[in-house]
Amino acid sequence: MDLKSVKRVGIAAAYEGAKILRANFGKKCKVQKKGAKDLLTESDTESERLIIETIRKVFPSHGILAEESGSDNNGAECIWIIDPLDGTTNFAHNLGLFAVSIAFSIKGDIAAGIVLNPITGELFTAIKGEGAELNGMPIHVSGTTSLSESLLVTGFPYNVKDIIKPLQARFFNCLNASQGIRRLGSAALDLCFVASGRFEGFWEENLKPWDTAAGFIIASEAGGKISDFSGNPYNMYKNEILATNGKIHKEMLGLLEIKG
Repeated sequence: MDLKSVKRVGIAAAYEGAKILRANFGKKCKVQKKGAKDLLTESDTESERLIIETIRKVFPSHGILAEESGSDNNGAECIWIIDPLDGTTNFAHNLGLFAVSIAFSIKGDIAAGIVLNPITGELFTAIKGEGAELNGMPIHVSGTTSLSESLLVTGFPYNVKDIIKPLQARFFNCLNASQGIRRLGSAALDLCFVASGRFEGFWEENLKPWDTAAGFIIASEAGGKISDFSGNPYNMYKNEILATNGKIHKEMLGLLEIKG
């Protein structure tokens, strides 16, 4: 499989989806609720439609796993994993921290990723084995070795009320040990910001494949380490993700371990 061609098509698809998001950003939009805190706008569905159309023009036999339209794989070995608007709540509140996230996998192995913030124009990309880039320039994780000097980022799942005690324990463990914690509202951007050295670590739970797949390969190719909260290898279908610059990973695992 020509991954450079995959990357070109993925970037083109991301920009097509981003056109919708830029055009509708700041305008009053119809918002539906998929859950108490899980929002859906018309921009989500229209962005996803254009992304899928762009991909299928070039790769009609490839499978699709997308947030809004679900799975259309037909047993395909090559699958595109799409979040047309990661950060819908931010978008709905006119906060310009959201992204189009597109990953490409072969036989379950994530081989390429594209994350585009339509408002800032920052385009994060990676191909497995070829490093990660921001707007065409190589990026690398932070070299910070001390957790006390590390800036962390996290997110809160939609079912936060159901898991509030362990979530609070992990949050305060990390808050006490680090320089600070931010909560941006887009897991795709969080992972890319670890990749580019803006954050030293990111953790979250109850995410979906489309939230993390593209950011995972970008952070990995930038030199990051990604696992679950127990140190097991990342799997996009797992319930937990921890991404760091590698140097604080072991300490972070200790802080996320909740006993009893």
